[in-house]
Amino acid sequence: MSTHDWRKSSYSAEANACLYVSAPDSATIRLRESDEPDTILTTTPTALAALIRSTKAGRLDHLGMA
Repeated sequence: MSTHDWRKSSYSAEANACLYVSAPDSATIRLRESDEPDTILTTTPTALAALIRSTKAGRLDHLGMA
């Protein structure tokens, strides 16, 4: 795995349940979890912002229903 400047989410209090984010350039955002550090999701700032807006608005709530 290459080295990135990973920042831990301020909402991640426990060492084993952390979300990390890295922005190696202005067009790329990388996300990973502390329990699977070699699995990295790559996206764009625009796509991540759309996901966050949709989540906050509740438009994805139906995905968690069984």
